Amino acid sequence: MYWKYALKRVLYGLLMYAILVFVFSALFNTVMEQTLRAQIEEQVRSETMRMTNRSAQQMQDYVVVRKAELYSLYRLDRPVSERVVWRTWDTLTFNFGNSTLIRSADGSRSVWRIVSEAIPNTLLLFTVAIFVDIIIGVWLGLKKAQKAGGVLDKSTSVGTMIVFGMPSWWLGMLMIMFFAYTIRIFPSGGLHSTPPPEGIAYFFDLIYHLALPVLTLVVLGFWGRAFLTRNIVLGVLQEDYIMAARARGIPERKILYGHTMRTAAPPIVTMSLLALLASVSGNIVFEGIFSWPGMGNLFWFALQQNDVPVLMGNLAVTTGLYISGLVILDLIYGLLDPRIKVGGKA
Repeated sequence: MYWKYALKRVLYGLLMYAILVFVFSALFNTVMEQTLRAQIEEQVRSETMRMTNRSAQQMQDYVVVRKAELYSLYRLDRPVSERVVWRTWDTLTFNFGNSTLIRSADGSRSVWRIVSEAIPNTLLLFTVAIFVDIIIGVWLGLKKAQKAGGVLDKSTSVGTMIVFGMPSWWLGMLMIMFFAYTIRIFPSGGLHSTPPPEGIAYFFDLIYHLALPVLTLVVLGFWGRAFLTRNIVLGVLQEDYIMAARARGIPERKILYGHTMRTAAPPIVTMSLLALLASVSGNIVFEGIFSWPGMGNLFWFALQQNDVPVLMGNLAVTTGLYISGLVILDLIYGLLDPRIKVGGKA
């Protein structure tokens, strides 16, 4: 039964997410606790500086008691294994706590608020880019497969070898130099103008700033997608039932977009969704070049500032989105491909 297959995939996804979060918590445990102890020291020092009517002995006793209270509050007096499990549980329940240095746009130190500001920006940039990339890549791949070995196929294959190996940061810098500083069509980076406009102008300003990074990602991506689509479709076109359909006089367009695409859809969908999932965490270098305030840029900034709570929140959210996407991909693949026997014996 399909529901058994779906339930099994969801449970596997949850288990994998819990394991990965536990590994992240264990890896960041030492650094996070060092930062936490430093924060406690700073907090206690700040409190004692405001106490002017106590003796030196009273101050010393207060420091000892106050540190013990804070250590107990943050479980620093517990065994390491218990602290890691506790931190894992907090992360799994999205209780990320507060950042060390980084603040949100409204000045909040809540890690969840900081991360939730960056997620939409990354999803907007990479989702739009991959959507355009898929449309162009699949269309071009179908055309290449339809006339394999022709002028279009050979010329675009050469283009694929040239463009597909380019580093995104290198092409991004070239695009900025040409479109932002030479012919001055697009801005060099950022999400909005300064100050941002209001009303409908705000939306158009966002599209204006989105255009150049999207164009860069599309130029990088659609060549490879077209080449892979061409090879997938070309294999399907050699099947016997395609030959039979042509022999019956079915129009070539209907064969290509109907019979062929129905069989080729699962690997193409898999390829497209995996590309989208891989971009959920953002591209650290790419977002940095275009000053795009997404998850990749946030991760790099948190790494530079040694802000471990933000790093943990960033990793937890992006990992959760990635695993959720893989589970959804599994479920879609089970529906699209009739050869997969779900819930039954192979």
